[in-house]
Amino acid sequence: MRSFFYVLTAVMVIGLAFWAYRENYETQAAQARSEAVQQKIADQRQRLRVLNAEWAYLNRPDRLRDLVEINFDQLGLLPFQPYQFGKIDQVSYPTEGPLPISNVIDVMEREQQP
Repeated sequence: MRSFFYVLTAVMVIGLAFWAYRENYETQAAQARSEAVQQKIADQRQRLRVLNAEWAYLNRPDRLRDLVEINFDQLGLLPFQPYQFGKIDQVSYPTEGPLPISNVIDVMEREQQP
């Protein structure tokens, strides 16, 4: 009976060792995948910084002004003037609120009327 427990214990130790070995390699693989994802994120952030810098460079006001002047015949763009902007008291707001919905059939009848 004692030898049976020794064999059972030895089998359990071998099984646990195999499980620990397999978990170790799965953990290393997960860490490698995580590092790859982190590297990809860092690369994309760097690319985003470059694209933002390019966008800022291309949208310089003096460059855009020169482009507008070169293409004036085709675009006809002019600088904004103060009189082109409206004032807040010139905005017309609706006087009555939304219609109350009491019954779906009433709403459908209203939509069908010319």
